[in-house]
Amino acid sequence: MLKLFRSKSDKAADKTAEPAVEPAERDAAAEATNAPAPKKEGWLARLRAGLTQTREKLSSQLTGLFKRGGSIDAGLYEELQDVLLSADVGVTTSERLIAELKASVKRDKLTDPAQLKDALKAALLKLLQPLEQPLDLERAKPFVIMVAGVNGAGKTTSIGKLAKYFQNQGKSVLLGAGDTFRAAACEQLEIWGERNNVTVISQRDGDPAAVVFDAIAAAKARGIDVVIADTAGRLPTQLNLMEEIKKVRRVIAKADPGAPHEVMLVLDANTGQNAIAQVNAFHSAIEVSGLVVTKLDGTAKGGTIAAIAGIRPLPIRFIGVGEGIDDLRPFRAQDFVDALLD
Repeated sequence: MLKLFRSKSDKAADKTAEPAVEPAERDAAAEATNAPAPKKEGWLARLRAGLTQTREKLSSQLTGLFKRGGSIDAGLYEELQDVLLSADVGVTTSERLIAELKASVKRDKLTDPAQLKDALKAALLKLLQPLEQPLDLERAKPFVIMVAGVNGAGKTTSIGKLAKYFQNQGKSVLLGAGDTFRAAACEQLEIWGERNNVTVISQRDGDPAAVVFDAIAAAKARGIDVVIADTAGRLPTQLNLMEEIKKVRRVIAKADPGAPHEVMLVLDANTGQNAIAQVNAFHSAIEVSGLVVTKLDGTAKGGTIAAIAGIRPLPIRFIGVGEGIDDLRPFRAQDFVDALLD
């Protein structure tokens, strides 16, 4: 089984043998890794800026509801639910939040619609807090993370950012380029590896499971702390590819009993309610244990996170609000609610 340890010198040595990659794809990967982290703003400010579209959409509608005077009645609740639905909170979760609000109104004897804002924030925080579960990398060495997602969700870019984040935590990292169907995916991952000085195990046109197996073996030999295994993007309806990703998971377990220690699904926030279908399909196939929600800065559908919490409350490990290398951070429920409803 061929093993390729992709360092800078390795890549230079066989550069001419690599398949052609579209310049646009290569440039996109380079821009992502080179994007500077904002120096004047902290994470909370960037999170708030990233959620601007969702917050403004909610605020413009909620302000009218909460400041119009009158009483808290069935009509108000119905309008409030419509607002939540417009932010892709979903029917099930919006009904749950409304029920929580009604309980708060009764318990705290609220009478003014203006008082509902704090009650809504409290209800949303109660819903999201169980999803705040940071990864515990100390459970195994190497700690093996299998990453999945549909095409275009930001999976490979997220892996590069995760590698940097773990390095900042003092962990050594190795990447397995298991997306062998798309040459640009390997190229992109190798760019991240070079920028972060992280070894990337890849095999052109090879079997994805074999590549991941090699990556785990290399990590054990080198005493690496964290292995992040990429997989090819696929739609849940592509049954043959879903069967293949099941195989990757089985091979990981053979390479390291107890692994994968984390099966991470990357979701694009722009997909809105479709994210629920993705979570359900991938969870059924490979037992997803944690989520990464990307591109929150480019959507007015930030309520998708609440929808997930209400229907499939899997831990949200990280959220992304930009292209910078530091724009992927652990999910914090309080920070998210404060940035969403100010």
